[in-house]
Amino acid sequence: MNTDKYISNVVKSIPPSGIRKFFDLVTNSKDIISLGVGEPDFVTPWEIRKEGIDALDRGSTTYTSNLGLPELRIAISYFLKTHYNLTYDPEKEIMVTIGASEAIDLALRALLNDGDEVLVPEPSYVSYAPCVTLTRGIPVFVPTDEKNNFIITPDDIKSKITPKTKVLILPYPNNPTGAIMKKEELEEIVNIIIEHDLIVISDEIYSELTYEGRHVSIASLPGMKERTILINGFSKAFAMTGWRLGYIAAEHGFIEAMNKIHQYTTICAPITAQYAAIKGIYQCEEDIVKMRETYDKRRKFIVNGFREIGFDCFEPKGAFYIFPSIKKTGMTSQEFCEKLLKEEKVAVVPGDAFGPSGEGFIRVSYAYSIDKIARALERIKHFAERIL
Repeated sequence: MNTDKYISNVVKSIPPSGIRKFFDLVTNSKDIISLGVGEPDFVTPWEIRKEGIDALDRGSTTYTSNLGLPELRIAISYFLKTHYNLTYDPEKEIMVTIGASEAIDLALRALLNDGDEVLVPEPSYVSYAPCVTLTRGIPVFVPTDEKNNFIITPDDIKSKITPKTKVLILPYPNNPTGAIMKKEELEEIVNIIIEHDLIVISDEIYSELTYEGRHVSIASLPGMKERTILINGFSKAFAMTGWRLGYIAAEHGFIEAMNKIHQYTTICAPITAQYAAIKGIYQCEEDIVKMRETYDKRRKFIVNGFREIGFDCFEPKGAFYIFPSIKKTGMTSQEFCEKLLKEEKVAVVPGDAFGPSGEGFIRVSYAYSIDKIARALERIKHFAERIL
């Protein structure tokens, strides 16, 4: 049966994920060293796992409130206050989602009408633009570059705003570049956001993986809490990717709208993961710090490694990726990654998977052991000696 004629034209228009393309290649190959996946190599801390086990033993296998367990929403409110000086009412301004990915989808679907435009800084996470398209919105790419440390500036925003612009996605700390936005840099874009009556979807999933100073949320700045939908979760900082647990903090009206969609599509996040996350917030701060310190050592090691090989490499300040330039090779990002995989069996992700501005770069994850990174760097060095 030819199913193609039955598939939505909108779905047909969305390209497959550039990350998954290389992930599938690695899955089907032997002796590959992969630095391509954006997932912690740490096991979820024991206290969190034990609470998940205990929740099952207690028979906690039911639905929860659509918004999530009240105890978890209180814990999230506490976490946001103590870590980022943000105040959210756990009853009305916080909802628990199935990962930050569902949160992004909910926010866009709750906000957008047909033809509304969404400013998407790029390079950035591969899901933003497709999710906008699926809501019948229009993604408008806002290129960033290395000379501005891959951050979005007021002029960048002004150059892309039209009467149809409704939302700005703010993805910092950034995947794939590792860029962060400091408080003073966020303050510079506040006036234009307010002037043009934009809503900000602030994806802060890597907030706890900031290496120089503390993460600052744009929601903490004057006039911004009411127009920010803050998205975060437990996958990265708590090493809970497979638990699929995220959350949204926002004005009650936004939460109410997103919960309408949530209750009809997913009902609630898994109760076991919710109980486990409560334990994580209150008892696993030390684990978060240790993981961050380990990532920081790897960050410095891998940046130095690429520079010693001869590649220009932006120094990331957050997340767990580097985004070195491969322009001096004369290859496209796709060509470089395919040849590196074929000739040296090292998998990294082409920069153009994250938007047109990513061409000429590659994304390399350092969510791997120093030993694995060192072995990969040795292979990359052999490859570079032949092509540079």
